[in-house]
Order: sequence, then C-alpha cells, then structure tokens
Amino acid sequence: MQTPDTARVQDFLTDLQDRICHALEEADGQRRFTEERWTRPGGGGGRSRVLAQGAVFEQAGVNFSHVTGDALPPSATAHRPELVGRRWQAMGVSLVVHPENPYVPTSHANVRFFIAEKDGEAPVWWFGGGFDLTPYYGFEEDAVHWHTVARDLCAPYGPETYPAYKKWCDQYFFLKHRNEARGVGGLFFDDLNRPDFEHCFAFLQAVGNGYLDAYLPIVARRKNTPWGERERQFQLYRRGRYVEFNLVWDRGTLFGLQTGGRTESILMSMPPLVRWEYGYQPEPGSPEAALTERFLPARDWV
Repeated sequence: MQTPDTARVQDFLTDLQDRICHALEEADGQRRFTEERWTRPGGGGGRSRVLAQGAVFEQAGVNFSHVTGDALPPSATAHRPELVGRRWQAMGVSLVVHPENPYVPTSHANVRFFIAEKDGEAPVWWFGGGFDLTPYYGFEEDAVHWHTVARDLCAPYGPETYPAYKKWCDQYFFLKHRNEARGVGGLFFDDLNRPDFEHCFAFLQAVGNGYLDAYLPIVARRKNTPWGERERQFQLYRRGRYVEFNLVWDRGTLFGLQTGGRTESILMSMPPLVRWEYGYQPEPGSPEAALTERFLPARDWV
C-alpha cells in the first residue's frame, strides 16, 4: 500500500496558492495581495493572503494552511471513531473571491489533504475539495462554461466522477433553512482515498488547477458590464446568503474554529459588505427573480 507523500502535497498546495494569487492580480490589474504568515499554538500555521478594494475584486482571499495536532475535536471524530487518539495533519488551499461588479459572480475553491497516524497502525488519510460559483445575476453561458471545465477535468477519472461530484456539490452548498442553493454549483468531493494515493493526488491537482480555467473567462466576460445602485443592493442582499451558509452549515468553518484555527483566516470567506432585508421579494419577471427561479434550482448544465 502506498504511503502518502505529505511533502509533495504541501509543495503542490503552496505553488497553487502562488499561481492563483498571481492570476487574480493580473485579472484585477490594480491591487496586489498582502500576506500574513501565522502560527497555530497547537501546531502548524499558514499564509493568509488578501487582495482588497481592487479594480475588479472588492475582496479576494487565498489561504494556505498546514495545521497539526495530537487529538481531534468532537466534530471530526463523531462519525469516525477510528480517528480517536491519533495525531493528525490537515493542509489545504481555500479561497473566496468577491468581485465588486454584481454581474461578476463570487467564486470559491478548496483543495485539502488530511492524514491521521498512530504508531503501529496504517495511516488514515483522504483528499477533499472542489469549487462552486455564486452568481447574483445569472447567465447561461457562464454556468455552462463553469460546468464544462468541471466535467472535462473529471473525464480522465471515469464517466461517473463528474455526475457524482456535481450532485454532491448541489447537495452540500444548500441552505436548508432557506430551501435554496447557494449558487449554481460545481464540484465537491471528500474522503477520497481510493484506489491509491497517486490517483487521488492527481485528481486533487486537476481540481486545483481547473479553478482558474473555470473562473477567469467569466470574470473577463462580465467585469465591464455597467451596473448601478439597484444591482449593488441586490448583490449585497444575496451576499447575506453566503454568510448564512458559511456560519450555519459549512463543515470547514466548524472544523477550523473547533481546532483552534486562526479566526481571521477562517472567516476570510465573508464578503466585506453585506445586508439583510426582511421579507424581500424580487419583482416578478425581473433579472433578480430569474436568479432563484432559473439558476439556483439544481439542473444539468452540460
């Protein structure tokens, strides 16, 4: 059985963070990422990078973290009793991009690796991650492009891979208390450890590398679309759904906070400005109404 090569995973993840930051800076054309390196008292640390108030991106955060510990929190062992008493490592790149223009969608991506070890026993390890798109104004061609990239990167790993991980994404990024999807989905996978390390690591790399191919053409297509106060107010309202999901349902947020992670980095995904409005209803037949009627219900885009 292959022994996971944690050093190779870390090298890929730090390089991925560098490449994504560079590409987003090029797309923005005005601002650069600032970096803050941090250490975790319980073990490990990371590099948090934020680009703020750019020409295109109101706020973009791209984090790398590699944290370690001697015991896992209850949220991690509740459904995995085999992890109790094992020392562990978790590493990953997580990013969220909030553009200023309401016609440019928010995007999220995450690729991560987890391993728990105990002397005399085989390690328990897996990969997870994915990417998803959250538009405020829906465009068929954007959703089709996003899912085409997702489908094509999955193709070498079997015809069942894209449909399974697309469905998982639709189910995971769902606000149960609103009975509403967060966006138009993409890919989501977790607990990936079969058939072997090399196969799983290759898939993780395909997902991480595929994010820019999926997102940047959409940014280029929409970033110069004229917008006004109506579109801005709707964007801020819909950003509230993003906050609700991250604070109520996201497992990564819970894991980070329960393991004593760096709060500023964990909550980097929050939009810089957001609003809530009681009982809001979009005007029938409007582009705002089309978002929830045509784009958020789960469907096959490709």
